[in-house]
Amino acid sequence: MNANRTPHQERIIKNYYRNRDAIGIQKAQEAITELYLSEGKKRETIWKRLCSHLEKAGLSEKQIQHLREKDDPALVAEAIAKLS
Repeated sequence: MNANRTPHQERIIKNYYRNRDAIGIQKAQEAITELYLSEGKKRETIWKRLCSHLEKAGLSEKQIQHLREKDDPALVAEAIAKLS
């Protein structure tokens, strides 16, 4: 499979996985902003995306579940601040 990729593409892939946690944190911060402004079905959609980003950022499944149950963007923001 590597034979189909150029060295440039390989570097891009390596950099992505090296910075995956930082990318997850940034995306989670963006989703938190949207979470403050949303309600109803849109809020559920944002939570699904946010859980994925939090997982990539390094939060445990237990922590993510706790944050989702509380449904408080401020708590999520605090958890993200501890990671960065």
